[in-house]
Amino acid sequence: MQYDAKAMNRLKRIEGQLRGVLRMMEEGKDCKEVITQLSAIRSGVDRTIGVIVTDNLLECIRENEGDDDKMNEVVQEAITLVVKSR
Repeated sequence: MQYDAKAMNRLKRIEGQLRGVLRMMEEGKDCKEVITQLSAIRSGVDRTIGVIVTDNLLECIRENEGDDDKMNEVVQEAITLVVKSR
């Protein structure tokens, strides 16, 4: 699968947020601030998973257009990926 810049940029942003949280912890920041940032990171990861699964699903549907059995299989795999990520 080809990953687009949108997904990679999201992950780079998350990477920066993680570094920021580590810095906050090293500086002894309040736990509420740390938890707030960790929650934002988790939301970012969830959204990135959604973007990747959606892009992959669209690609697979295009490749299997006309083959209903294969398209149903692809949709089920996408649903399984989303459920696993929870």
